[in-house]
Amino acid sequence: MVGAALACALGREGFRIALIEGREPQRQWPSGEIDQRVSALTRASQNILTNLGAWPRMAGMRLSPYQRMEVWDAGSNGCIHFDCAEIGEPNLGHIVENRVTQLALWQEMAGMAAIERFCPAHAESIDLAARTLTLADGRILHAGLIIAADGRDSHIRHMAGIAVRGWAYDQHALVATLTPAGDHRQTAWQRFLPTGPLALLPLDDGRCSIVWSSSPEESARLMELEEKEFLRLLTKASEGRLGEMLATGPRAVFPLRLQHALSYVRPGLALVGDAAHAIHPLAGQGVNLGLLDAATLAQCLIKGRSAGRQPGVIRDLRRYERSRKGDNMAMLAAMDAFKRLFSNRDRLLGLMRGLGLNLADRVPFLNRFFMRQALGLEGELPPLAKRLQGLDL
Repeated sequence: MVGAALACALGREGFRIALIEGREPQRQWPSGEIDQRVSALTRASQNILTNLGAWPRMAGMRLSPYQRMEVWDAGSNGCIHFDCAEIGEPNLGHIVENRVTQLALWQEMAGMAAIERFCPAHAESIDLAARTLTLADGRILHAGLIIAADGRDSHIRHMAGIAVRGWAYDQHALVATLTPAGDHRQTAWQRFLPTGPLALLPLDDGRCSIVWSSSPEESARLMELEEKEFLRLLTKASEGRLGEMLATGPRAVFPLRLQHALSYVRPGLALVGDAAHAIHPLAGQGVNLGLLDAATLAQCLIKGRSAGRQPGVIRDLRRYERSRKGDNMAMLAAMDAFKRLFSNRDRLLGLMRGLGLNLADRVPFLNRFFMRQALGLEGELPPLAKRLQGLDL
């Protein structure tokens, strides 16, 4: 998603782009089938995708806006409620299947003559000194700038010798699509359990996509359970907020880790998205950070070109790194702290959690601030993340 968004952002500005992709996005899927991988897109991400022309295409497929959030802690009486009406917004974001975003961006770039797509294709090796990338089939591409948007286990990052710091969490995330007996009321629900957070994300057809983080052993056990027992445990874990869970689709499990590249750039190379940083999914910020990376890098490259510089000049890449690295580190640290604060059985910490959640819920200023932060409306934003068409630099 992040690489395709960046290709669109640069292609529409006349940069000549080679997009290397392992496989094309799925173009159609059975009616009623929900992708297991979904993202909670913020308003900033919506603005980016709108300004790239992809959002109307996504709306023609499937978007699930949510207007409220309820977060509560199993280890205390703490809870917090968010409502978009309190900040004058139509919603707090959208739950979107990853394949919907991917397909919309793929369709958008199809009409851009500046973008040449190599698909299916894989990068075999890079030579940063010569600014070349060799594909697995032997073809050699020459470029002023190579951008790695190839995920948490980035092959490009590894070949460039950029180290990462981080650690594996003692949690795996189980994802599935559920049918609840009750109405989700366009509300995103999250309960912090001692073993990890459980999120129920509302879909437009009344179902919910869940992300249930727990220990690797517990996740493996949940994967093996018969459907009836799995639904019973899920109903219990969610305290029946949506009534009894009636049915589930296929389940999948993903290991969780925190990871941050020591450098985002080299002369002729830039990392974006998960290739630069991986984050705990408890606040759903991973793809949103990546889209902001893409929008910021596009802005830096366009400014560099206007000053007569070619893509890949380290001056412009350092500007991108300075703009994004601090914000990304702050978000990674915040999500890591939340994970450690809430995923434990310490009674004193439980008391502190309850007090903190209740305080934030009852103080209007704090409540509104957290909502605006979650929507991506705070701080300095690149032009593409604002409500405008085109890059007004």
